[in-house]
Amino acid sequence: MKAELIELMATVIQVLQINMRWMTWNLFLAFIPLALSIWLFRTQRGRSWVWWLGFLVFYAFLPNAPYLLTDIIHLIDDIRRIQSVWIITLVLFPVYLLVILAGFEAYVISLINLGYYLHRMGKSKWILGIELITHALNAIGIYWGRFLRFNSWDFITQPDAILTRGVEELLGKQPLVIITITLIILCALYWLMKQVTLGFVNKSINSQSHSSHLHHSG
Repeated sequence: MKAELIELMATVIQVLQINMRWMTWNLFLAFIPLALSIWLFRTQRGRSWVWWLGFLVFYAFLPNAPYLLTDIIHLIDDIRRIQSVWIITLVLFPVYLLVILAGFEAYVISLINLGYYLHRMGKSKWILGIELITHALNAIGIYWGRFLRFNSWDFITQPDAILTRGVEELLGKQPLVIITITLIILCALYWLMKQVTLGFVNKSINSQSHSSHLHHSG
């Protein structure tokens, strides 16, 4: 029993060590568009060529955030390897859930920041349309990343491959089905997470406002 437990724990540590490498890297890529969204959309700056360059980089890296949803395939491999209900429930599920939610939340906040910018520019009526276009572009980006193994920097290093192989793939029936399903999932999850995120923000603002009011009243 003791030997089995030690072997199981060794397997868990090995699995977590393997996962931490790609999880850390994918989260790093997911937080690049989040950081750019704060710089682009939350600060008072003019739309210079540097801003537009940052905007293009923002859109190139944005699919990395919701891409973490597809990393669920690694969980399936890990479940087959460990085969312990307790370890899967208490270790693997929480770790995967945390990483995937963190990545998708980076996507949600990035688009909220973009919406804030459009609202500030007097273009509030554009927000929904741009969100839908962004979801569609990201669904394509996720497909390219998961099935064609393209990376964000391939727009610079091999744009010809993206324009030929990438675009050709989009014309097939199976890719269109996968991209459509991905788009539906993105729209549904984004709407849900956006409501939750804005709810937390509004509650925090109201709480601070109430505390400030009480402080001044005292």
